[in-house]
Amino acid sequence: MLRIIDVCGRRLDDYAAVLPRGAFDVEHALAAVEPLCKAVRDEGRAALVRFAEQFDHVVPERLKVPAEALQRALGDLDPGLRAAIEESIRRRRVVAEAIETEEAYRCVEVAPGAVVGNRMIPVERVGLYVPGGLAPLASTVLMNVVPAQVAGVGSIAVSTPPRAEFGGLPHPTILAVCALLGVDEVYAVGGAQAIAMFAYGVPGLCRRADMVTGPGNIYVVAAKRCLRGLIGIDAEAGPTEILVLADDTADPGRVAADLISQAEHDPMAGAVLVTDSRGLLEDVEVQLAAQVDRLATADRLRVSLTGEQSGAVLVDDMEQGLAVADDYAPEHLEIQTRDAAGLAGRVRNAGAVFVGGSAPVSLGDYSAGSTHVLPTGGGARHSSGLTARSFMRSVHVVDYTPQALADLGDAVQRFAHAENLPGHANAVAVRTGQRVRA
Repeated sequence: MLRIIDVCGRRLDDYAAVLPRGAFDVEHALAAVEPLCKAVRDEGRAALVRFAEQFDHVVPERLKVPAEALQRALGDLDPGLRAAIEESIRRRRVVAEAIETEEAYRCVEVAPGAVVGNRMIPVERVGLYVPGGLAPLASTVLMNVVPAQVAGVGSIAVSTPPRAEFGGLPHPTILAVCALLGVDEVYAVGGAQAIAMFAYGVPGLCRRADMVTGPGNIYVVAAKRCLRGLIGIDAEAGPTEILVLADDTADPGRVAADLISQAEHDPMAGAVLVTDSRGLLEDVEVQLAAQVDRLATADRLRVSLTGEQSGAVLVDDMEQGLAVADDYAPEHLEIQTRDAAGLAGRVRNAGAVFVGGSAPVSLGDYSAGSTHVLPTGGGARHSSGLTARSFMRSVHVVDYTPQALADLGDAVQRFAHAENLPGHANAVAVRTGQRVRA
């Protein structure tokens, strides 16, 4: 099922060029998205209604979900599922509060009387997009809302597509999670138009947001690119992906199950196995065929697992395997080897690392306590997953006494004159009475 890429005996400066990864052409989607965003900007509610009918095939009775619908969805939630969601929320909040925040104010005295401080200030208003297509990602609600709440964001709004089977309301599990988290501003608006709604605001319906987070299809990503600068965004996330680094000690059934778990998200999802064991690869292929056949998502899985974005990479040893993994920079990296913890400690590029046979990616997707909003498409080389810090801005506060300024005044003026900016030098001179000539 998996196409095989053999890099044994090859030492490349960058393995990324030969590794499986699908195309994700955001630029192409921009042509469709830009007029849609402008329509929302210019027409507001009328455009949202028109696009709901066009893309979602239903016009919500109310674009803003009424409070009673949120509470009804929570009341109807299966008790076992509610308990599972509440535990996921608890664990995500524990992690966010313990390791993802920074002190509100820190400062350092760089010289007598010269203090520079740093304040961490939360974003004021965030719009969260929750997909509702192939899979209604209720887990995305808690993965975005919890860190935003921990960061201290004062206003959080959620937008998710209306569904014809629910009378124009969004999926009830998504609404129930919003209610559990105390988010009462929810919109039945889907796709790129939801991003535009948050970016521009719609009079009488929705205030503009300062930042938009949450995953989506290529048109949602294109809208983020189109509107970035007007709003802050979390990332341009593409299809999900997993790379499993495994040796001959790995359980082939578990490896196959984990490749499947991410591949079923989307026909474009990537599943990559990197191993130095031909025997493991053969056993994994057997397990993939058997497990896929048992699942309701089998058709989608076959498309994903046989696509250009998925495959198996044969390496000489785990040292080469680690180099391959770092060059691929996966969204999710699982390590199922003899010394999984040791290898995990040496990983440089990954959105999240799952260590050993008892930490499948699906654990992180829901309840591990970690974030599941992670960089894709090699973005882990330069970007991080969504955490409480993502919703905070770092602001330096400069506080100098008159003497501290005088002590440094000559140096500042000389630097300013060197850049041919005499007005900069003058701003110091009028305070210190000491003028330095160019």
